[in-house]
Amino acid sequence: MRKRAAIRPAVVVCAVGVLGSLLLTGCKVQLTAPGATPSATQAPAAPHRTPGATTRPRPEPPPREPAPRRPAQPAEPAPPNLRPLLMAAGASGTSVRELQARLRELGLFDRHPTGYYGSVTAAAVRDFQLRYATAYRLARTGTVDTATWGALRTLTRPPSQAVLHPPTSRPLAQPDPRCRSGRVLCVSKRSSTLAWMVDGRVVSAMDVRFGAQYTPTREGTFHVYFKSRHHFSTLYRTPMPYALFFSGGQAVHYSADFAARGYGGASHGCVNVRDAGKIAALFAQVRVGDKVVVYW
Repeated sequence: MRKRAAIRPAVVVCAVGVLGSLLLTGCKVQLTAPGATPSATQAPAAPHRTPGATTRPRPEPPPREPAPRRPAQPAEPAPPNLRPLLMAAGASGTSVRELQARLRELGLFDRHPTGYYGSVTAAAVRDFQLRYATAYRLARTGTVDTATWGALRTLTRPPSQAVLHPPTSRPLAQPDPRCRSGRVLCVSKRSSTLAWMVDGRVVSAMDVRFGAQYTPTREGTFHVYFKSRHHFSTLYRTPMPYALFFSGGQAVHYSADFAARGYGGASHGCVNVRDAGKIAALFAQVRVGDKVVVYW
């Protein structure tokens, strides 16, 4: 009987140990059971990663380029009848000189600048407008508006002072062989110029005009035979300042009519000069007996 009693406590102790082990194991199962709410001290599960794999950063989208701006459309040029008028027949001054110099550069004006807008200048402007009508939308008016002036300035260079203020309105003609020696008034009907030459060198030059159809200026070689500073023609009742007589009643002299009207008029056979300053200087230098050559 004593032997059986000794065995029972051992069995109880073993059962209690097994039960405690089961209770501990059951606590762990309950803590990890699916759907259970983790406690405040429980850390969230780490994401699953494949061994050896690397996490690539998500690429950013490329920056969006701004939409291209549409170029501004050029304004339509104003119709010819609405364009401001700058120069027309009858105008004069430095702007007209520049206009003539630029037209001459293009071969449309066959003389030097005069500063006076006459029929020759108007014809040259019309030729320019006709030549560049399509490219610059020019109307053939013979007057200078903003479109014509802008086109002319684009196609030519700014003229120099020497070009703007030449001694004569037309280029000097080649001097006649009779003008190449001594003191000579060399008068060319072809270029409408007078060159005062000494030993083949041009000392001064000026514009001149001649007699009309029924009172022509004689051609040939002559000599100055009389000088009259304040001469007055009793035949034609007109003043003839700085007169240098070379053939009968024909003389080289200043003409106020030539200065005012240009080549629109004519003389009664004399050689008219329109620049008072130049003829005054010439009158002071020329002597009686100096040669005069009038030629084509």
